[in-house]
Amino acid sequence: MKGRHLHEGKERMNRDYLRKKLGVTEKYQEQYLTNKMMRGKVDEVLMMDDGTAAPLDYKFAQYKDKVFNTYKTQLACYAWLIEDNFDRPVNRGYLVYTRSKSKLVKVDLEEAFKNDVKKKADAIVKIISQNYFPKATRYKKRCIECTYRNICIQ
Repeated sequence: MKGRHLHEGKERMNRDYLRKKLGVTEKYQEQYLTNKMMRGKVDEVLMMDDGTAAPLDYKFAQYKDKVFNTYKTQLACYAWLIEDNFDRPVNRGYLVYTRSKSKLVKVDLEEAFKNDVKKKADAIVKIISQNYFPKATRYKKRCIECTYRNICIQ
């Protein structure tokens, strides 16, 4: 709930603020975007002076010198939605850690990483449409990040 209230407050307070040091020329707040595979609400879509765009996401969290893979994956999903809806390339995203004095962290989004996210989304759709569980991995450390770890039969 605190995170939701924070988002609502940021939407009202920062309406006209542009992060010019980053090269932002325009921004769109609370953008609900869809494509044929997914949908999501991006806190801010930033239009950059180099012709690219970038998602900016507020996190009700502390920054501890590490960007979690789940945050990077979320930014890659937002990048996919932005590219499909705004027809601009996205090669970076930004995270604002509100519990660390609104620390801004730039996250590079390499094309290979974005393509991997798209492949995983395709695999998820296949799993759902064909109603099967994927095979378990031999490497148990991978189970830590697996969506199925609580219901896996292996």
